Amino acid sequence: MSTEKTRQVVEILKQHNQNHIIKYMQNLTEQEKELIENQILSIDFSQMSELYESTKKKIEIKENKIEEITYFDKQKLGNSKKKHLDDLGERIISSGKYAVVTMAGGQGTRLEHPGPKGTFKLDVYGKGKYLFEILIDNLKEANKKYGVIIPWYIMTSKQNHEETESFLEKHAYFGYDKNSVILFKQGELPLIDLKGKLLIGKNKLVKLASDGNGGTFASLRTSGALANMKERGIEWVFIGGVDNVLLKMADTTLLGLAIEQNVQIASKSIVKANPKERVGVFCKMNGHPKVIEYSELPEKMAEEVNSNGELKYGESHIMCNLFTIDAVEKISKEPLIYHKALKKNPYLDETGKEIIPQTENSYKFESFIFDAFPFFDDIAILRGKREEDFAPVKNKEGIDSPKTAKELYEKFWK
Repeated sequence: MSTEKTRQVVEILKQHNQNHIIKYMQNLTEQEKELIENQILSIDFSQMSELYESTKKKIEIKENKIEEITYFDKQKLGNSKKKHLDDLGERIISSGKYAVVTMAGGQGTRLEHPGPKGTFKLDVYGKGKYLFEILIDNLKEANKKYGVIIPWYIMTSKQNHEETESFLEKHAYFGYDKNSVILFKQGELPLIDLKGKLLIGKNKLVKLASDGNGGTFASLRTSGALANMKERGIEWVFIGGVDNVLLKMADTTLLGLAIEQNVQIASKSIVKANPKERVGVFCKMNGHPKVIEYSELPEKMAEEVNSNGELKYGESHIMCNLFTIDAVEKISKEPLIYHKALKKNPYLDETGKEIIPQTENSYKFESFIFDAFPFFDDIAILRGKREEDFAPVKNKEGIDSPKTAKELYEKFWK
């Protein structure tokens, strides 16, 4: 039975060189066909073509347009300056104009943890604490200190939304006010193979993956979470990840610095451990703030030092960012650049047979939160300390693992 919708879908697929899906659809039931047709009509094929073309281009950093960025060292502020900044920040938080966003769309795959990353239990003090619980402790402490309940927005993914929600329900939100916790879903983009063809997943639909943490802004807007913030009178929004157990989500010094410097965005950094550490670093490019990924920074620049003998590009981005609500709204309407990642993804061929690839066979596209920085003229950067601000849980073993995070967490709270 060929309907007008089917004809339209076939036309789109032919036009964009996706004939393998037309063949694949011939073996589907009417119900399965209906689902994949609806999905295909919602895909922006022009965007996917552009993204595929971008995979053929090499990223070039033109060194002459890059300069080092100004930062303020928290350890060297002096008591009166720090108190002044803290007072500015405290005024905003205690008047209920501050909200926190946690990016928690990832699974604990690299940790070999079956479930959302936030549900991973870190073995601290013998009894252990979940990553979500550690963040809630941090928020509860700020609430007590400033006499408020900070609204907490959690970005999940399509994959882990229900599991995250039921986990928090089961644990009664670890004592946090349920009415102040808002969950919203991250956006997704199709996966394509190395020739630009869409992949079909086991669920008989086009395979999708989260569009990166840069998608947070658009997802806040499309989900209604941004409108919710505005209704609550929020003026400043902190955005951080779920996996840093030393993350200060209500840092009055950082907030005060942003207010004093009269900027719309602020970020906390730590000094790069060495020139080869695999972290993105802050700089100014063409007069605008930017973070350059370690893979994109030429080796010569990574090793450059300034007159103080410090790395010229040594301020690491640690996913500890602050935005005015106006900045969040502005970014949410702007298209961010996408970065490609080569991945190994099983898929169904046009006969419906599952193919398990032996090598990387597909591109995943992600935008990063710091891709929004160049929209602004300036950023306030507060340099923190690794042992006080950065203990991520990313790898099963070695650096940034549960073992290193546990040590840093227990040492800090001692």
